[in-house]
Amino acid sequence: METQLLGDSLQQLEAAANLIKNGEVVGIPTETVYGLGADAANEDAVRKIFAAKGRPADNPLIVHLADFSDAVRYTSLIPPLAYELAEKFCPGPLTMIFPKNSTIPYVTSGGLDTVGIRIPSHPVMHRIIEISGCPIAAPSANTSGLPSPTSAAHVMDDMKGKIAAVVDGGQCQFGVESTVICFEGESRVRILRPGCVTRQMLLTVCREVIIDDAVLNGLSKNEKAASPGMKYKHYSPKADVVLVDSSLDKFIEYIGSCNESGVYSLIYTADADKFPYKYMTYGDGSLEQAHYVFQRLRELDECGAKKIYVRAPSNDEVGLAVLNRLIRAAEFEVIRI
Repeated sequence: METQLLGDSLQQLEAAANLIKNGEVVGIPTETVYGLGADAANEDAVRKIFAAKGRPADNPLIVHLADFSDAVRYTSLIPPLAYELAEKFCPGPLTMIFPKNSTIPYVTSGGLDTVGIRIPSHPVMHRIIEISGCPIAAPSANTSGLPSPTSAAHVMDDMKGKIAAVVDGGQCQFGVESTVICFEGESRVRILRPGCVTRQMLLTVCREVIIDDAVLNGLSKNEKAASPGMKYKHYSPKADVVLVDSSLDKFIEYIGSCNESGVYSLIYTADADKFPYKYMTYGDGSLEQAHYVFQRLRELDECGAKKIYVRAPSNDEVGLAVLNRLIRAAEFEVIRI
């Protein structure tokens, strides 16, 4: 099909919303990454998302709403703690998992009895939800397994000819997907996928916050993925990615010993003056690294990289989200020196 590139004027947003109301899929910016948006309650429309991405059917989608008060229309139970979290973090990059009701079809939930609910803060996405009147299922707008898109150009690279339209809302603010949590008891939550709402931030509301083992490790055999980004190889460019956890000196020494062609490195910005080999930088602090990591992985593909050695980020705060994405991009291949 022909994929329209739309702007962010009211007329263009109305056109995007009408496409969604009519069962089509539209690439939409959010504050995290660009999403492939379709009516979450329309089974045929949701199947178009899976087809466009080449996404496995058991990988659940997150449902985006204009206001947290709308969540009661799509869920069967919302614990009191969720309202406290929503007051502090919604709209924003936090997804909360609840038991779903029959309004959300199983194709949307990946066959699960639960559904992830998020209230995005990006004004373009927020307005499209309001105009369409639909709950919008919106996984990242990339071919399944590739780095998530943080610009409309990235979406067009992956989705041109596969979806009805892409709305250009500029570069995404955060650059990694939302934090996903589930509830355990009255005062405890579990992080299933880390993002820019960190454990430390959640602890200002919750008594206990557990980081699921699958955040930095794979799911155990036959374990179901309760959140997107848990089960499959994700976020990876066409080049092979290897994560290296080391000091800068040891990293330089290791790269110097590699006799492969097409080798590039992804390093901290502060490392650049000392680094003698082909590289790109992805920032120093964790927020900056989150913003640039997917963009740089795509740019390294464009440079013709065959293998990318990444100097591992810290696992503190938002760094845990960056590390989570890179571990999955590397298919858990981590070299520790």
